[in-house]
Amino acid sequence: MASQLPEWAKLFLAEHRVETFAQWPFKDGCLCTPEQMAQAGFIHCPGDNAPDVALCFFCFKELEGWEPDDDPMEEHRKHSPSCVFLALRKDVADLTMHEFIKLQKERRKNQIKKLTMLKVKEFEKYTSRVRSEINRLRK
Repeated sequence: MASQLPEWAKLFLAEHRVETFAQWPFKDGCLCTPEQMAQAGFIHCPGDNAPDVALCFFCFKELEGWEPDDDPMEEHRKHSPSCVFLALRKDVADLTMHEFIKLQKERRKNQIKKLTMLKVKEFEKYTSRVRSEINRLRK
């Protein structure tokens, strides 16, 4: 069944999120194990200089600098208290189609906000460079 789902829908399943933590630096004897991270809604998105970047698949909040005794659910709540995924009171498998569609709509809104913020930052960097160049030419 899960193999028939599109990639974005698989992220709603904790077992699929766990699979993203193959290179996760914290395994045994830690609070932030791959299983706990996935239960809190995170997927692992390591970068070259940040091997412990985790992203909530739902609210798109990125967190890094994890310590072995960090509780993923607590950290998620602390840094993204309005994440709708954290407020779910039932397992995703038990959602009605209407509830799932409503949830996916909220997720897409979060994704669009995140992408928009990235584009705004990109644009601000660009305008800063252009402004610097204009000021340099004025001299």
